[in-house]
Amino acid sequence: MERAGVSQIYLMRVLIIEDDKFLRELMSKKLSSEGFETIEAVDGESGIKKMKEEKPDMALLDLILPGIDGFEVLAKVKEDPATASIPVVILSNLGQREDVEKGLKLGATDYLVKAHFTPNEIIKKVRDVLSKKS
Repeated sequence: MERAGVSQIYLMRVLIIEDDKFLRELMSKKLSSEGFETIEAVDGESGIKKMKEEKPDMALLDLILPGIDGFEVLAKVKEDPATASIPVVILSNLGQREDVEKGLKLGATDYLVKAHFTPNEIIKKVRDVLSKKS
């Protein structure tokens, strides 16, 4: 796949919106080692900004973030025509049914509870989502 006339292989870009430095770096390293380009955001505001500026192929979104929370980030992303089509997978420790339903209702592609998934399973989910997008 070519991008803007550049004849190199286009790497799928994943935005990781996660305030936990360890988890964010772990996911970034794992995705990079699997051939993805990663973009990182440490809070909701910068996540929205990077979503608009960088136009990633998909985003992994934590819900508990400083400033505006992940639900608000998701709502803003989905109401903006420039970012509405970008798949967002929630990756959170909030596992209550109400949280899952709220996230999916707001437009999340999927909802993963961090404690239930290994990094390899998360990579598989990223691949699944991106394969449906292209």
